[in-house]
Amino acid sequence: MRPSILAQADLAPICRRHGIRRLSVFGSVLAGVARPDSDVDLLVEFEPGRLPGLLGISTIEIELGELLGKKVDLRTAADLSPYFRDEVLGRARVAYAS
Repeated sequence: MRPSILAQADLAPICRRHGIRRLSVFGSVLAGVARPDSDVDLLVEFEPGRLPGLLGISTIEIELGELLGKKVDLRTAADLSPYFRDEVLGRARVAYAS
C-alpha cells in the first residue's frame, strides 16, 4: 500500500465522526518497505475534548482497517516512545486534516 492510497475524501467520514483533527501515516508504509502482512501505522490528533478511550481507539482502528483493507495501528503523539517521537512527528505524512 502506498501512502497516496490514503485519500482524504475516503478518510473524511470516519475522521469527522470520531473528532479526528489530523491523521498521518508513518512507519513501513511511508518508508515504502511494507510487506504484505505489514500493518498501517497512523498518527492521530483529536479535536479538543474528543479524545476517546481504549474502546473508541479500537473502533476507529477497525473502521480504518476495513476501509484500507489492512490492520491499522493508531497512535497519538503521547503514545510514541520519547526515543523516536520527534523522528516520527517530523516524518509523518498527513493523509487527512480538518
